[in-house]
Formats: sequence, structure tokens, C-alpha cells
Amino acid sequence: MKNSAYIPFAILGLIWGTPFIFTHWAAAYITPAQIVLIRVVSGFLPVLLFALATRALKRWHLRHAHHFLAMAALATALYYLAFAKGTILLLSSVAGMLSGAIPLFSCLCALLFLRDEPLNRRSLGGMLLGFAGILVIARPWQTGLGMVDPMGVLYIVLGSLSIGCSFVYARKFISPLGIAPAALCTYQMGLGAVALIVSVDMTGVGAILQDTKATLGLVLGLGTVGTGIAYILYYLLVQKLGAIRTASVTYVPPVVALFIGCVLNGEPLEMLDLAATGAILIGVFTMQTGRQLPAPTATPRNGSNVTDQPTAGSAPATTPSTCN
Repeated sequence: MKNSAYIPFAILGLIWGTPFIFTHWAAAYITPAQIVLIRVVSGFLPVLLFALATRALKRWHLRHAHHFLAMAALATALYYLAFAKGTILLLSSVAGMLSGAIPLFSCLCALLFLRDEPLNRRSLGGMLLGFAGILVIARPWQTGLGMVDPMGVLYIVLGSLSIGCSFVYARKFISPLGIAPAALCTYQMGLGAVALIVSVDMTGVGAILQDTKATLGLVLGLGTVGTGIAYILYYLLVQKLGAIRTASVTYVPPVVALFIGCVLNGEPLEMLDLAATGAILIGVFTMQTGRQLPAPTATPRNGSNVTDQPTAGSAPATTPSTCN
């Protein structure tokens, strides 16, 4: 890794580990849908300015608006809404640990729907290990005090599945178009913002202004920085390091979220959770390296991403969580 990239690399990992605590702060005053709306609108503005500055937006892109709309649904509206609802029902540390499993669902979708994605023993073993980690964190066998809310886990799983499907969609329908990632993210987030504006009930949204910390955490922490600036940093790191090296940044957010939740927010921590998080990250690494192995009857693969076009606030499908 080039020395000059260490600082933005570390910053991005830290940023992607904070959405869970910001979501908890905002949830005390407004609904999950309102949180997502403010997040997307706040994150869209810096991304739009970046796209305009780099002259990435082209008029001919409009003919592919239906694809951008699909990505807005899968990788913005549904993804963020499911994660917001799941995070509210869980401890922020637990939600952060579960977010490390996003690449498992991304790779699972790729294996199911992309014919050029081989399934070998290494990939399968990594996937099973990762899902075992999710199961341990969820602990469906536990009842009573300390029980993890199963609906919260289900929402995180659905959000991870949504973003996983978006990578497959981008690979099949958007990557061949040759549109700059900055433009794709702008269209995706812009359309997502419009859809949320016309569909979200804004009654009582002003209640969040009662708490300056929650307001700044949502608008700046979760939206402007956690979504918009994070995407720009990610895009610049991909240009400097390449997508494969940049992918390793997404091992950081679950650890950051765990630290924030347990150390700074006083949430309980069990050694079993640490072991489960380790299983998820090891499973992701094992599965990703397995996917880069040559297929038995094909020429060697180059280890490319499921999509060369990163989506807003997330990493390519061969990477661990994006957050988020």
C-alpha cells in the first residue's frame, strides 16, 4: 500500500464503523424512514458536487435511467431502510458485527446468479463459516434477558441481501455501460432521495432538533460524512490502490462499531460475540480468496470484483462490509 494512502484508508474504515451509533441517537426522536431520508439527502449533496467537479455526468446517461432506478431501490432505499430498522432493534455493537457479513450475501448472490462465478470448496467453506458466525451472534436458541431481537437480525440480513443483489444487477446491466462510478452513485442516490421524499411521512421529523448531538450525528456523521464523503474517499482510494487493495478497508468497520458500542457507549460484550465476528471476517477472507482461484474448466480468473462500479456507501461485492 502506498504510504500516502494510509491516512484516507484509516479514515474511511473509521467512518464506516460509526453509522450504527448515529442511527441509535436519531431513532430516539424520528422514524427509521425519516432517518434514511435525511441520510440520503445529506449524503447526496457532496457526491453531486464531486460528480460535477469531475465532469462525470453526461446527457446520454439518461437513456439508462431505469437501471439507475433499480440500483436506487436495491442499494440505497431498501438497503439503508433495512439496516436502520435492524440497528434500532439491536445494540449498535451487534449491528456493527453483523454488518461484516455483507460480502457473504454479495458473494452468495454472485454465485447464484452469475454463471462466471465458480463455486469451489474454499468458497463454500468460507461461506459456511461466515454464516455460522451470524448464527452465533443471533443466538436463536437464547430466550429471556440478553436475547438478541430476531427481527433486528432479520432486517440486517434483508439489507445485506438487498445490497448483494445490487452488485449482481450492476455487474450484469450497468458495468458494461462504461459509466463513471461518480455518475452512477449520483444517479443512484439522487433517485433514491426523490423516491424517499415522495413516500416518507415527515410528520414529527422536527423532533430531532431537540437534541443537537442527534441532529449533527444524523446530518453530518451519518449523511454528509458517513455516506457522501465516505463514497468520495472510497472512489479516490480505488483510483490510487485499486479495488482489491481498497477492499481490505471494509474489515475495519465491524471492529470500530464494536469498540464504539462497548467501550464508548457501555454496551455489554461477550467473548462469544468476538469469536463470531472473527468467524465472519475469516469466512469472508476465505471465500474471497477462493473465488479468485481458477475455475476447473476455464482460464484463470483475474480476481476482479463482482462490479467495478462501487455503490453508495458500500464496497464491491468481493469486499467485506461497507457499511453502511
